[in-house]
Amino acid sequence: MTETDRLLSPEELPERLMEVFALVGPLYRRVQRKIELEATQGLSVGVRAVLDLLREHGPMTVPQMGRAQSLSRQFVQRMVNDAAARKLVESIPNPAHQRSSLIRLTDDGHAAITAIAAREHALLRQAAGDLTDTDVAACVRVLGRMLTLFDDVDVSNAEPPC
Repeated sequence: MTETDRLLSPEELPERLMEVFALVGPLYRRVQRKIELEATQGLSVGVRAVLDLLREHGPMTVPQMGRAQSLSRQFVQRMVNDAAARKLVESIPNPAHQRSSLIRLTDDGHAAITAIAAREHALLRQAAGDLTDTDVAACVRVLGRMLTLFDDVDVSNAEPPC
C-alpha cells in the first residue's frame, strides 16, 4: 500500500472530506451557470434535470423525481410545469396511483435532452488528459459514500442551492 493508498485515520478523514465539500459547491454552481448560459432552448438547470431523469428512468411521478433529486415536490412540480408549457413533457395516467400522474418526455423533450447531453459530453471531453477510469471510479465512490452519509436529511422542502 502506498502513502496515497493507505486508509485515512478517523482524525484525517474529516479534513480530507472537507476538501471535497469545498470543491463540490463551486463546481455545482459553475456547471449550473454554464448549462443555463449555453442552453439553446433557454432551459433552466431544473428543467434540464427533469428531462434527464425522465430520459434515464422513463415516466415518473413528481414525488418520485423529487426524491431522486433530493428536492421538494413543489420545486419539481414547477420545473415540470415549465417543461409542460414548452411541450417537452406530458402527463399520462398512472395505473398505480390515480391522483399522481406519470410525467413522460414528449418527442420534443427527448430531442431537447438528447441535444443538451450531446453538448455536455462534448464539453466534458475537454477534461481528458491524465484522468483514468480508476480516478473517476474513486471520485464516484467517495461522493456516493458522502451522499449516503446524509441519507437522513429531510429534503421534502428543499430548494436547489443558489
